[in-house]
Amino acid sequence: MIANPEIQSIKNRFGIIGNAPALNYALNIALQVAATDLTVLITGESGSGKESFSKIIHNLSSRKHGPFIAINCGAIPEGTIDSELFGHVKGSFTGAIDDRKGYFEITNGGTIFLDEIAEMPIGTQARLLRVLENKEFIRVGSSKVQKTDVRVVAATNVNLIEAVQRGKFREDLYYRLNTVPIAVPPLRERGSDIDMLFRKFTTDFAERYRITPVTLTPEARDMLISYNFPGNIRQLKNIAEQIQILEAEHKIPIAPSILVKYLPNYASSTRSMTLLGGPAGGANGADSFNERELLYKILFDMRRDVNDLKKLVLKVLNNEAYGSDILREHDGLFSSIEAENGFTKPHSDTKLLPGPAQHQPGANNGQALPNSSPGIIQISPYDDVEDIAHETAEDESLSLEQKEKEMIIKALQRSNGKRKYAAQALGISERTLYRKIKQYDIEEE
Repeated sequence: MIANPEIQSIKNRFGIIGNAPALNYALNIALQVAATDLTVLITGESGSGKESFSKIIHNLSSRKHGPFIAINCGAIPEGTIDSELFGHVKGSFTGAIDDRKGYFEITNGGTIFLDEIAEMPIGTQARLLRVLENKEFIRVGSSKVQKTDVRVVAATNVNLIEAVQRGKFREDLYYRLNTVPIAVPPLRERGSDIDMLFRKFTTDFAERYRITPVTLTPEARDMLISYNFPGNIRQLKNIAEQIQILEAEHKIPIAPSILVKYLPNYASSTRSMTLLGGPAGGANGADSFNERELLYKILFDMRRDVNDLKKLVLKVLNNEAYGSDILREHDGLFSSIEAENGFTKPHSDTKLLPGPAQHQPGANNGQALPNSSPGIIQISPYDDVEDIAHETAEDESLSLEQKEKEMIIKALQRSNGKRKYAAQALGISERTLYRKIKQYDIEEE
């Protein structure tokens, strides 16, 4: 996906690398909100580039000639954060030997970026709310109300809704900050942007130290893209510079066997190595990966059901005298079989055949015996349980498409027919969901 010229201009100006749709969408929101004075809440994982968005908003706004200051709320001790943000007067506390201006006073007419806003103490949150609502603040130790004209851009890597529910964050402040939300995508969701950023970092490092930049084999590139990157862009930059300085002497493309040494916990941190198409994000593309992932989920669920059935049959066989009681306890497992095949579960007084006196190995195998009631399947310890399970698995496999169709219908119902949210719930792209809807002729509300 190629960004529109305006978005591309922003990327060139602020050094933003990548063309992921989620990244372009976030940049487009930043572009639109920059011209206003609305409060912005930027969410995203640590290291995903949230501060870059705050600078974009400030530099594209009418406040671009005013001051800009970035503050990490989690790095300021709770006892001094009020003084740092709002200032204090002489003698207000031990060590206050003179009046001091706070950041909200210093940045009057500009923009203040409050990073890690979730770490701000509750008492300070109340002071911040007053600034946002009335443009007023009071220095620590003073009773004089002062005015300030500051735009607030906040950021967090914490789910603030959950923080509100736990009583760690004020609900009124959350809604006041969340006037315009911007979600910065994590690096692992940006696909080929990872390779572009890697080449950017290695080239910059090579130019700085006048060495030849390293390159990756196609297999190593796929490995890099499939990595989870818990540290996001910061981690990728560190990895790129490590490889550049330690592997440049080889003067050959970096192979997976070399790259894996620089990817901590690679085996447990990759998004998935698909059974059919190699690393995620490879030649088959994200759509085919997500579609296969959905099918694997269905298959694993079916496999679990078959295993449960095996255990139940074995339990019945080992407890012939109490078989009917066990069947009653697991009534739900047989409801769909009754509806689809016309089978009838044994009544409470139905006895399972006790063994060789009534059923010899190989005789009437898997069939109802002559003295049994019509429609009742009686199982003997001499029946081949593995064959039964195998046949069940084959029958279940035949209904794979039906299972997938049912999952899609349920997802659409839960999202009130909105494909975007249904696709997110299923873990596939909206384009894949649209194709599946057409394939199964699903009627949308």
